[in-house]
Order: sequence, then C-alpha cells, then structure tokens
Amino acid sequence: MSKEDVFIGAIDQGTSSSRFIIYDKSAQPIGSHQVEFTQFYPQAGWVEHNPMEILESVKVCITKAVDKATANGFNVDKGLKAIGLTNQRETTLVWSKSTGAPLHNALVWMDVRTTSVCRRLEKELSGGRTHFVESCGLPISTYFSAMKLLWLMENVDAVKEAIKKKDALFGTIDTWLIWNLTGGVKGGLHVTDASNASRTMLMNLKTLNWDESTLKALQIPAEILPKIISNSEIIGNVSSGWPVAGIPIAGCLGDQHAAMLGQACRKGEAKSTYGTGAFILLNTGEGVVKSNHGLLSTIAYKLGPNAPTNYALEGSVAIAGAAVQWLRDGLGLITTAKDIEALALEVESNGGVYFVPAFNGLFAPWWRDDARGVCIGITRYTSKAHIARAVLESICFQVKDVIDSMHKDSGADQSKKDEFLLRVDGGATVNNLLMQTQADLLATSVIRPADIETTALGAAYAAGLAVGIWKEDFVFDSKDLLKNASVFRPLMVEEIRKKKVDSWGKAVSRSFDLADLSL
Repeated sequence: MSKEDVFIGAIDQGTSSSRFIIYDKSAQPIGSHQVEFTQFYPQAGWVEHNPMEILESVKVCITKAVDKATANGFNVDKGLKAIGLTNQRETTLVWSKSTGAPLHNALVWMDVRTTSVCRRLEKELSGGRTHFVESCGLPISTYFSAMKLLWLMENVDAVKEAIKKKDALFGTIDTWLIWNLTGGVKGGLHVTDASNASRTMLMNLKTLNWDESTLKALQIPAEILPKIISNSEIIGNVSSGWPVAGIPIAGCLGDQHAAMLGQACRKGEAKSTYGTGAFILLNTGEGVVKSNHGLLSTIAYKLGPNAPTNYALEGSVAIAGAAVQWLRDGLGLITTAKDIEALALEVESNGGVYFVPAFNGLFAPWWRDDARGVCIGITRYTSKAHIARAVLESICFQVKDVIDSMHKDSGADQSKKDEFLLRVDGGATVNNLLMQTQADLLATSVIRPADIETTALGAAYAAGLAVGIWKEDFVFDSKDLLKNASVFRPLMVEEIRKKKVDSWGKAVSRSFDLADLSL
C-alpha cells in the first residue's frame, strides 16, 4: 500500500440490517460487514425497532469491516479519511437529551398505527389529505415522520414529560446515529440532512428550513427538531468509544437519495431500489415538480451547503422484498430468499394468479391505507411455483405503476419511451427473473450495475466529495457506472403485456377497503 492510498467508509443503516462498507480511492469496496437486527410487531400493522440495538449493530459492523480490510492488507487506521451515512427514512424516535435513552422504540416507516391521527387531521385541516403538499410535497399519510411523532407525543407519557421538561430530542435514524457518533450526552450534534428532513412533512421544500406554519398547525415544538444541513459537508468527528474515533462524518443522505447519487442520476434519469420496499426516484433538476398522479415531490440531493438543490419525483412501494420474506417466514414456501427464483422458474407463467402485497396498505400511486393483501386467480391447477412467480411479478407491477405516473408527471414523450433506461440496485436485483420481468412489463431496458449496493456507495461519494477525495466529474461518470453492467431488454409481446397489466389493475382494485378497523 502506498502512502497516497485513502479510504472512505459508509454506514448503511437499513430497515432489516446495518452495514459498514469501506471503499478505496477508485470507489471499490475493500471490506464490509453486515448485521441483522430484530423486527418488533406489537400489533397488526405496527412495526418497531430498538434504537439501542441499531446503535450496537452499527458499532459491530464498523469494527468487523475495519478488521476484515486490515486483514486483507489495507491500512485503514491511517488511510480512512471520512465516513458517510445513509439510513432507512421516516423511521422516527424521541430520546432524552440528558440521559441519551430512547423514550420509546422507533416507529418504523411502514408502521400504520397513525391511521387515526391522519384521518383526524384530514377532517380538521382545510385541503384535507393534501393540506401540506404545497410546502413539503407530501400528502398526510402514515408513512411520514410527523405523523409518527404526533402519535408518540399523544400516546407515550415519557415523551410528553420530556417535551414538557425540554429534555426531548426528535430525530430520524440519521439524527440518532450522528448524535451518538459525535458524543451523545457529551456534546453530540443534533442534525439531520435535507433529504431525510424532506420526508418528515415538516420541512419546506423550497427554503430547506422547518416550516413554521406546519409546526404551528401540528403543535410540534421547534426546539425538539434537529438542525438541517446539506448532504455533503463535514458535520463533526466521531467521538471516543467508537472504533473510528476522530474520523470526520462528512456525508448524510436518506437511503433512496444515496442510491440516486450512487447511480449517478442527473436530471431526467431514474433509479429503482429493491429492498424491503421498492423506491423509484426521477431526478427533476433544480425545480420542484408537482405530481398529479400520486407521486411525491422530494429532494434528490444537495452536494454542499452552497450547492444547488436537485429535486425528484418519487414513488414508494411499501412491500417488495418483504413479500419474499413473508413467503419464507410466514408460509414456509422457501428456505432462503434467493430460493424464490428457482421455484418461480418451475413454471412458465403465473398461471393466472395475481398477488397484491398490500400488507399495510398501498403507497404510490394509490395511497390506500385501507388496502390489504390479496391473492386472486387461484384454481386447482395453482402450485406454490405460481404463487412464487406472482409474488415476484407483484414487485414489478408496482414499480411499473410508479414509472407510468412519472412519465405522465414529467411530461415525457411517450413515443420515446424505448429510450428510457431504468437503473436498478438493491439486494433483490441479483434475481435475474425479477429483472427480466421488470424489463418485460415496462417495455424498456433495465440496467443493473456491477456493484448493486449503490446506497452505501452514494453515502461514500457524499463524504468523499466533502473532504476532496473525489470531484463531481468522477461521481457522475456514467461510463464507469455502466462498466460490467447487466442489461435486461424487454422480450414480452405487447398483447400479453397489456393483458397482464389489465389483470393486475383488477387485482389491485380488489385489495381496497379490506382493512379490519377493529384491529
């Protein structure tokens, strides 16, 4: 190793696991470690995480990844120059400023316990569900952090008391990690970045500040909120007690925004990340584009305090890989998640079976929290292989619904649809059948890069840009991005595609108004 070798670390804190990946100056991974953590389901539709377990998982990942890279001959102790951070968005927690202890488990982004809060606000506020869209780009929904914060404020005595005593701090997972990484009760920094803040419903999309009228309407005290910063700047140094003490934290983005950066998405370019959910973002440039087709207006990224803000249209699919996990853990049809591809390939089609994974409702473009999962078209001919294939197809159908809405909102020329390329990433993209099905249903090419972990890569890029390791020309070099990429081109004939899409639409409509309101 030469003296000029430098490394950038990336914390990738996801919905089901935490990871730490170390990259060299060429943005190639040289060491990583991943740890899964517990998912808590206290009631139907409720999903929680233990913030302390998340914190410990991150510490273990950093320690193990550094050990692995060192064992491979890389002098990480001397060469590590900065750390970037990316996280599951919208997941919400409140903790004590004086003790550092969480006042309740974190409410996970897919948790729907706030349905009653949402319905109440829709009735009380002018404009109903769209009351805050003008300022934050988001509808009133169980998805977003503000609703979860309101539930905690109204239902958890420890949170009420801490706010009254001015001892409460609110944050999403990025805020919780940075506060602890930079000292916790001993001077920890209470910050969030613009991309995570844009998912709370509380930030004004144009000013990138907390919106005073929104805080007033929701009666949320401004003093519990973190400071909003850009995605690429030196935030602070890691404190003692961590295996990378003294290293600057220099980048922070919500996971989907990090994936956009990792996929080098400039204006007019889109990516879809396939994980627990699926998240599709289209970079719309330096202007906020309002959606008339069920999408969200949000931040893409802001690469420095004085850098221009890039915005995006987003469609979020709540259940993607989670449906495969359900086949494994709930029904026992497969032993491991990767087994689904072989099982689905045992049949040539879905056999007329359509599966809508509306376990906790449907997000974009439907926004139906009263929807619940359905599986229709079942006959005596139906086998578990048909079910498996229908589950995979459900992921692709949901992504197609979002992409179609993006084309409408962005004013894309439909005659040039074949020129549109969808960049994909995330763990589920190793499934070739899933990717081919996606290309077939979209009738457009799907590009899978050689490194599918673009979320962590985007966080590394943000940190590397802040400390001068990389320039934007390097990050946005599309030739390098597409090197060794796999390209899936559509093979399905239009007549079959249209029939399948029509059947999917009928299946989705049958999932509506099925929520058991007694739960």
